[in-house]
Amino acid sequence: MGVGEVVLVGGGPGDPDLLTVGGLKALRAADVVLYDHLAPLACLAETKPGATLVDVGKIPRGHHTPQADINALLVEHARTGALVVRFKGGDPFVLGRGSEEWQACAEAGIPVRVIPGVSSAIAGPALAGIPLTHRGLTQNFSVVSGHVGPDHPGSTVNWDALATSSGTIVILMGVKYLTEICTGLVARGMAADTPAAIVAHAASPEQRVLRGTVGTLPDLAASAGVEPPALTVIGAVVGLDLTGA
Repeated sequence: MGVGEVVLVGGGPGDPDLLTVGGLKALRAADVVLYDHLAPLACLAETKPGATLVDVGKIPRGHHTPQADINALLVEHARTGALVVRFKGGDPFVLGRGSEEWQACAEAGIPVRVIPGVSSAIAGPALAGIPLTHRGLTQNFSVVSGHVGPDHPGSTVNWDALATSSGTIVILMGVKYLTEICTGLVARGMAADTPAAIVAHAASPEQRVLRGTVGTLPDLAASAGVEPPALTVIGAVVGLDLTGA
């Protein structure tokens, strides 16, 4: 039996309707699916009878599959000749380690394809009625990881530049360090009254949006008991509130 193939499928922000047609076709054809908990799990019902479904999610403070183990599973299953789908939330190449999985497969001689997904960095704000750009207001946006704070040695984000940027800032994985992020931006020159919002559980029935400013958002989030997954949007566009809510 020849070597199979790995397809990295971006599942989008969580709503099954936001999975691409290409992603759905790949799921239906898959012999093996390795899936994250942030992918639209209802779509797994579209897999063919007999397909092997493997949970390799990383849940904060819960079940955790090391990335090295995921890489090894992709190679192991593909070597049996299987069509293996790596079903991920969002887009595989937006803070999703898809490139690491591609590299691991390539080093093992496994063919890889990517089917892009709708990133929560774009979908989350849109579903909350927050445009990332708006004519006459801002022409650019930045997407950054907030898995550590601005003063952490592990952060490679240029927080100094972000603090004085005129563009919109989208922060993923920033719930734990929201206070450090907001105070760090203000300390670096951002006005404390800059509009800011947090979108929790975007693209799901549990979605909720909290609006405030860079100065007030951490306390608002703490009082509301916001937990991951959630994203933060900072910038003048937050003040537009297209929903009218």
